[in-house]
Amino acid sequence: MKNILISPFIVAALLLINNSCNSNASGKTTGNVDGNMVTVSVEPSYFTNENVTITTVPCTLSDGTETDCYQIVTNSTPSDHEMGPWCPDNITDGAEAGGIWLEGGEVYDVDGEFIENLATFYNDDTWLMYDENGDVHITETEEDCINAANPNVGTEYENFCVECIPAYITNVSQTWTIPITPIIQDSKAYFARGPGGNFSSMPSTRGIALNGVEYSAPAPVNNILSAYTLAPFDDAGGHINVHQGYHYHAATGLSTHVEQDDDHAPLIGYAMDGFGIYEMTDANGDEPTDLDDCRGHYDDVRGYHYHVDAAGNNNFINCLQGAYVL
Repeated sequence: MKNILISPFIVAALLLINNSCNSNASGKTTGNVDGNMVTVSVEPSYFTNENVTITTVPCTLSDGTETDCYQIVTNSTPSDHEMGPWCPDNITDGAEAGGIWLEGGEVYDVDGEFIENLATFYNDDTWLMYDENGDVHITETEEDCINAANPNVGTEYENFCVECIPAYITNVSQTWTIPITPIIQDSKAYFARGPGGNFSSMPSTRGIALNGVEYSAPAPVNNILSAYTLAPFDDAGGHINVHQGYHYHAATGLSTHVEQDDDHAPLIGYAMDGFGIYEMTDANGDEPTDLDDCRGHYDDVRGYHYHVDAAGNNNFINCLQGAYVL
């Protein structure tokens, strides 16, 4: 699947008044009068329109600000790439028959060989996810999908590859609300799950991809593995939960993105505080060296913004630098 590219708006000129810029909610560059720092608002036209509906609603942010937000409603399925596959059928299958697994900062193809060698990979002979014919044990029904995804999964699903398919989520809808114009904060707010602290009021969702798919909290890999199950991600870094729908745990470069004119990494989504989320590396393959704890930094074109973590880390960003919707 080829990446879908969207050309960004070309801003012809910026009208400077008293060393600051006019604020707007159109996604064009705006200014922060306190220090003349550039702020960039969320641009709704960058989202795919086949499965995303965006409206403007009043909202209250975590710092008490009453402002306007975008309410984003999606059907939790991408329109820009196929979902799956996740589990190979047989240990002779190649990489095209399965998805990926994230372990120790690396991305592994879940092909037949990976399934065959799980006992070696995890140094545990309990792993045996295939029968005498080499056929992989895969969940087959929606009930199996729900039961195998339970944190207290029963032993009957031990050594199963968990595969929840799109047919199980035809009626799922997700709604997120993010500030139109982000407001940077003096302190960082760390997510409850993942690196950092434990803020009970924090959203667990990291952000929203431009195709309307959720950038989710890190997958509970330890729980999955402790039950001797495997719940692979597809090549786009996503898989399905019947309540959550299709969602990402890694950014692998297959979703809609907005190329930048200066070889900066492309825009791929927005965090829950409204700041842009960009790919990890730029056109030269370089990762920024000045990222803060949240994986964010500032430049005069994009203002403050984030860069996603490496796909193998089962992570996107570590915290929010901006005010978020309560």
